[in-house]
Amino acid sequence: MMTPMDFLLLTKGPLFSLAIAIFALGILIRLFEIFALGRAHNYAAARGNEVIPGLKTMYRRFNPDPGTLWHVGFVIALLLFIPHIELIKSTLGVSWPGLPNPVVDAVTAITLLGLVAVLIHRLTHPVKRFLSTPQDYLIWTVTFLPVLTGYLAYHRLINPYPLALGLHIFTVEIFLIVLPFTKLTHIFTAFVARYYNGAIFGRKGIQS
Repeated sequence: MMTPMDFLLLTKGPLFSLAIAIFALGILIRLFEIFALGRAHNYAAARGNEVIPGLKTMYRRFNPDPGTLWHVGFVIALLLFIPHIELIKSTLGVSWPGLPNPVVDAVTAITLLGLVAVLIHRLTHPVKRFLSTPQDYLIWTVTFLPVLTGYLAYHRLINPYPLALGLHIFTVEIFLIVLPFTKLTHIFTAFVARYYNGAIFGRKGIQS
């Protein structure tokens, strides 16, 4: 019978390596698909600059609503929590300063509330509920669980602790595996797409 420590070692070892490999391969495939499509040459004379309109579009489409706030909170919890930074350093050899644990803890709580608010809005808004697909709910679930299990593990709300940490790592691994093959790839492509759209309109002399 597997003990909590055995489960933790499994998630930190073979399962983690497998998840990273699938994630990296999936992202490379998706990026290849995007850039292999290329950008059709525009033979029309440029009527405006591309760079400034592209950057402005990225900025203007940043709306501080619950959907945006949980995205920001998720990134903060992922990249500015000191134990996460240490893990990235041990894996990739790079690191950066983190935020104090109480700050990340507060941001995580806000992120959880934001995710719940987004789900409630999706379920209660007739149009969004009609347009939602099983993938949308899958994405919400695999995004919510790492934040929730991380919060529970940090506050030692699941015992024993190796089980709590193992569950957190396991949900992160599911997130990494699912990401390249779903709409979660917008994590890498959203800002590029917004810049591209703004640049196209800027070249035409039109505000996006």
